[in-house]
Amino acid sequence: MSDSALRAHLSELAGCRACPRMVGPVVPPPPVRSRIYLVGQAPGPREGALGRPFAWTAGRTLFRWFSGIGADEATVRTRIYIAAVCRCFPGKASSGGDRVPDPAEIARCSRWMAREIELQRPELVIPIGRLAITTVLGDLPLSEAVGSARRATLFGHGVDVIALPHPSGVSTWWKREPGATLLISALALIGAHPAWRAVVGD
Repeated sequence: MSDSALRAHLSELAGCRACPRMVGPVVPPPPVRSRIYLVGQAPGPREGALGRPFAWTAGRTLFRWFSGIGADEATVRTRIYIAAVCRCFPGKASSGGDRVPDPAEIARCSRWMAREIELQRPELVIPIGRLAITTVLGDLPLSEAVGSARRATLFGHGVDVIALPHPSGVSTWWKREPGATLLISALALIGAHPAWRAVVGD
């Protein structure tokens, strides 16, 4: 993969306006070439203005998790490719909280992930949160998806998958059992993975 191909992809992504209900702008990652592909659900309401994914409360929690296995925020942002199932803020739900992207929006946005998997050819995929986990592994309960390493085929490319729960402050799953123990297990698996060790360093 060339730097120019990745930059061209990100430039095209930044111009996407395919989903009228989504609240722009698109939040693309930096042009990082990596053996690790981290995929979240969708940007929150502040990430668009800040111009980077995981830039608010959930991001602080996520980077705290990663710091425990040897990678601070700067390391993650410069060495790991950070993607999302949907790349724009979905807006607020009428019941409160962020709206879950609908199947048509997810399908339209999937072309960006497909292209990134083709360009990056990652060895390790880390889906974060239920929507990302479902996209990568199918409809598994969090108690089955988190805490184990799995093999999956993503857009025709075989990858190792180690899932994490969403680090949102609204979620309590990872703060109580079995989520708390499964989170620890998942982070240990990530920290021991050859791709993590190669990208982050021993």
